[in-house]
Amino acid sequence: MEIAPELLMALAAGTAGAAGQQIWESLKGLLRRRPQGAAPSGEAELEALGRSADDADRARELANVLALRAVQDPAFAQALESWRQKAEAWDAARPTGSGGVHNEISGGDFKGPVIQARDINGPLNFGR
Repeated sequence: MEIAPELLMALAAGTAGAAGQQIWESLKGLLRRRPQGAAPSGEAELEALGRSADDADRARELANVLALRAVQDPAFAQALESWRQKAEAWDAARPTGSGGVHNEISGGDFKGPVIQARDINGPLNFGR
Protein backbone atom coordinates (compact mmCIF):
# COMPACT_ATOMS: atom_id res chain seq x y z
CA MET A 1 0.00 0.00 0.00
CA GLU A 2 1.29 3.40 -0.90
CA ILE A 3 0.34 6.78 0.49
CA ALA A 4 1.28 9.67 -1.78
CA PRO A 5 3.84 11.98 -0.14
CA GLU A 6 2.06 14.97 -1.72
CA LEU A 7 -1.13 14.01 0.10
CA LEU A 8 0.75 13.78 3.39
CA MET A 9 2.33 17.19 2.76
CA ALA A 10 -1.05 18.79 2.01
CA LEU A 11 -2.52 17.42 5.22
CA ALA A 12 0.53 18.37 7.29
CA ALA A 13 0.45 21.95 6.02
CA GLY A 14 -2.41 22.79 8.34
CA THR A 15 -4.10 24.80 5.63
CA ALA A 16 -6.39 21.91 4.81
CA GLY A 17 -9.38 23.23 6.70
CA ALA A 18 -11.24 21.42 9.43
CA ALA A 19 -11.78 18.23 7.44
CA GLY A 20 -8.11 17.97 6.47
CA GLN A 21 -6.99 18.62 10.04
CA GLN A 22 -9.36 15.94 11.28
CA ILE A 23 -7.88 13.45 8.79
CA TRP A 24 -4.34 14.41 9.90
CA GLU A 25 -5.28 13.93 13.56
CA SER A 26 -6.84 10.56 12.76
CA LEU A 27 -3.53 9.44 11.24
CA LYS A 28 -1.80 10.44 14.48
CA GLY A 29 -4.28 8.31 16.40
CA LEU A 30 -3.81 5.40 14.03
CA LEU A 31 -0.05 5.48 14.50
CA ARG A 32 -0.39 5.45 18.28
CA ARG A 33 -2.37 2.19 18.18
CA ARG A 34 0.23 -0.54 18.03
CA PRO A 35 1.46 -3.49 20.01
CA GLN A 36 3.91 -2.57 22.76
CA GLY A 37 7.47 -2.37 21.40
CA ALA A 38 6.44 -2.80 17.78
CA ALA A 39 8.64 -0.92 15.38
CA PRO A 40 8.49 1.24 13.40
CA SER A 41 5.73 3.37 14.81
CA GLY A 42 5.86 6.26 12.33
CA GLU A 43 5.13 8.83 15.03
CA ALA A 44 8.55 10.49 14.77
CA GLU A 45 8.21 10.80 10.98
CA LEU A 46 4.71 12.21 11.35
CA GLU A 47 5.87 14.82 13.86
CA ALA A 48 8.85 15.75 11.66
CA LEU A 49 6.56 16.29 8.66
CA GLY A 50 4.19 18.30 10.85
CA ARG A 51 7.05 20.68 11.64
CA SER A 52 8.18 20.92 7.98
CA ALA A 53 5.09 20.29 5.88
CA ASP A 54 6.79 21.35 2.64
CA ASP A 55 9.66 18.85 3.02
CA ALA A 56 9.16 16.17 0.36
CA ASP A 57 11.90 13.98 1.85
CA ARG A 58 10.13 13.86 5.21
CA ALA A 59 6.84 13.06 3.45
CA ARG A 60 8.50 10.17 1.60
CA GLU A 61 10.01 8.89 4.86
CA LEU A 62 6.58 8.86 6.47
CA ALA A 63 5.04 7.17 3.43
CA ASN A 64 7.76 4.49 3.56
CA VAL A 65 7.23 3.84 7.27
CA LEU A 66 3.47 3.59 6.75
CA ALA A 67 4.01 1.05 3.95
CA LEU A 68 6.46 -0.98 6.04
CA ARG A 69 4.17 -1.03 9.01
CA ALA A 70 1.25 -2.08 6.80
CA VAL A 71 3.26 -5.06 5.56
CA GLN A 72 4.12 -6.09 9.12
CA ASP A 73 0.67 -5.61 10.65
CA PRO A 74 -2.46 -6.69 8.70
CA ALA A 75 -4.81 -4.90 11.12
CA PHE A 76 -2.84 -1.67 10.66
CA ALA A 77 -2.89 -2.21 6.88
CA GLN A 78 -6.68 -2.44 6.91
CA ALA A 79 -7.05 0.67 9.08
CA LEU A 80 -4.52 2.57 6.97
CA GLU A 81 -6.37 1.64 3.78
CA SER A 82 -9.57 3.06 5.24
CA TRP A 83 -7.69 6.20 6.27
CA ARG A 84 -6.13 6.51 2.79
CA GLN A 85 -9.53 6.32 1.11
CA LYS A 86 -10.87 9.13 3.31
CA ALA A 87 -7.76 11.25 2.76
CA GLU A 88 -7.86 10.78 -1.00
CA ALA A 89 -11.58 11.63 -1.10
CA TRP A 90 -10.82 14.82 0.84
CA ASP A 91 -7.96 15.61 -1.55
CA ALA A 92 -10.14 15.09 -4.62
CA ALA A 93 -12.89 17.33 -3.21
CA ARG A 94 -10.75 20.27 -2.11
CA PRO A 95 -10.20 23.23 -4.40
CA THR A 96 -6.91 23.16 -6.25
CA GLY A 97 -4.32 25.75 -5.51
CA SER A 98 -4.09 28.08 -2.59
CA GLY A 99 -6.22 30.76 -4.17
CA GLY A 100 -3.22 32.99 -4.63
CA VAL A 101 -2.63 35.08 -7.69
CA HIS A 102 0.69 35.90 -9.32
CA ASN A 103 0.85 38.66 -11.90
CA GLU A 104 3.99 40.01 -13.47
CA ILE A 105 4.18 43.15 -15.53
CA SER A 106 7.34 43.73 -17.49
CA GLY A 107 8.52 46.07 -20.17
CA GLY A 108 9.04 49.78 -20.01
CA ASP A 109 6.16 50.94 -22.23
CA PHE A 110 3.28 49.80 -20.08
CA LYS A 111 0.80 52.53 -19.19
CA GLY A 112 -2.51 52.04 -17.52
CA PRO A 113 -4.17 50.75 -14.42
CA VAL A 114 -3.42 47.32 -13.04
CA ILE A 115 -5.67 45.26 -10.81
CA GLN A 116 -4.64 42.05 -9.15
CA ALA A 117 -7.61 40.01 -8.05
CA ARG A 118 -8.91 36.53 -7.71
CA ASP A 119 -12.70 36.74 -7.53
CA ILE A 120 -14.53 39.81 -8.77
CA ASN A 121 -18.29 40.10 -8.53
CA GLY A 122 -19.59 43.06 -10.42
CA PRO A 123 -18.15 45.64 -12.79
CA LEU A 124 -14.75 47.34 -12.58
CA ASN A 125 -14.47 51.07 -13.10
CA PHE A 126 -11.10 52.68 -13.71
CA GLY A 127 -12.52 56.18 -13.45
CA ARG A 128 -11.75 57.23 -17.00
